[in-house]
Amino acid sequence: MNYDELARRVYEIVADIPAGHVLTYGTLAVLAGVPSNARQVGKIMSNAPRDLSSHRVVNHAGRTVPGWTEQRSCLEAEGVAFKENGCADLKRHLWRPI
Repeated sequence: MNYDELARRVYEIVADIPAGHVLTYGTLAVLAGVPSNARQVGKIMSNAPRDLSSHRVVNHAGRTVPGWTEQRSCLEAEGVAFKENGCADLKRHLWRPI
C-alpha cells in the first residue's frame, strides 16, 4: 500500500470514530492494515484535513498531542473523561469497532 492509499484509509477510519470516543495511533495502524507503523500513522495524522475529527486520536496511554491544547477541550466537549494524570480514560472511551 502506498502512502496516499494509506492516508486515505487512515482518514476514513478516523472519520468513523464516534463522538465521545477515542482511538490510539497503534489501533488505528492495525485497522489501516499496517500494524507495525503507528509512527507513520501519526505522521499522516499530522497532515490530516482540518474538517477531520482528528482530535479523537490519542497515544497508547491516552495522552493528547503535545502543544495542541484544544484537543483536550474538544474531547471534553464530547464527554470524554480524563484521568488525574491528564490522559483520556481509555477504559471508558476507547472505540472498539466491530
